[in-house]
Amino acid sequence: MKTRIGIVGYGNLGRGAELAVREAGDMELAAVFTRRSPENVSILTPDVPILSVDELKNWTDKIDVLILCGGSATDLPVQTPKYAKLFNVIDSFDTHAKIPEHFAHVDAAAKEGGHVAMISVGWDPGLFSLNRVYANAILPDGKDYTFWGKGVSQGHSDAVRRIKGVKNAKQYTIPMEKALDSVRNGENPDLTTREKHLRECFVVLEDGADAARVEQEIKTMPNYFADYDTIVHFISEEELLREHGGIAHGGFVFRSGRTGKDKENNHIIEYSLKLDSNPEFTTSVLIAYARAVKRMADEGQTGCKTVLDVPPAYLCEQSGDELRARFL
Repeated sequence: MKTRIGIVGYGNLGRGAELAVREAGDMELAAVFTRRSPENVSILTPDVPILSVDELKNWTDKIDVLILCGGSATDLPVQTPKYAKLFNVIDSFDTHAKIPEHFAHVDAAAKEGGHVAMISVGWDPGLFSLNRVYANAILPDGKDYTFWGKGVSQGHSDAVRRIKGVKNAKQYTIPMEKALDSVRNGENPDLTTREKHLRECFVVLEDGADAARVEQEIKTMPNYFADYDTIVHFISEEELLREHGGIAHGGFVFRSGRTGKDKENNHIIEYSLKLDSNPEFTTSVLIAYARAVKRMADEGQTGCKTVLDVPPAYLCEQSGDELRARFL
């Protein structure tokens, strides 16, 4: 029997999740839930109902895993614990500094409902998190470095769009080449947050909005922009759609470490991603981990989980024998 997937939210992430489900031979899309008027939402998969989020309470026996496709700034802190009481859920919460707090809230809700809830799934947090853990275990004497971009950050773009007076916005995260080269060269630099990345925002204002206030709110936003040099451009909606319609992203994770009697041998682990579509890649990761959520739930596990809790074999459709023959 195929795993029945529900999607909450049908923006960039929701559309990506639908595409990823279509590629999974062991899954099927059961329903899409939206805060918009369902009659105004059109999806790719025929014969799948599009319903108001108010209908979710009536679907607890028809969905195996619920994919939450809201934003980290305001949606997921409310939605994930709320729906974890009713369903096995998975989200892509990406505000790193608030993950422990989010985990605690979701863990309590999931245990109350007897479900598995997996948070912070994607590429960072997510795949990059795994690489940091593996590299630290292998090279305990060393330093970690993570660089994002150049690319569009969905979470940061969403945070800018939530500011009063902002009609639309895109935010690019740009790694500093000098810092990147220093790490690759094995120089083990001590880098501040500001020295590693630049943030660049392209913002469309609502009519009558105060540009100076919006710029100040962006540049001082904690957990998003306050610790970075941030450039804000105010442009027309036409220019935003014409020049900034793409959603590419990517990044690098490094671990620079030493081994040997006198620490004479240097080693650098580098993992990188180059993504044409940030949301489509992110939701491809979400769907793989939704498979793990279903398996953990079937085993009777409950509570909140992260990618650090999942055996790699749980992500795959193939059997253990097939995985060992093909990948090991």
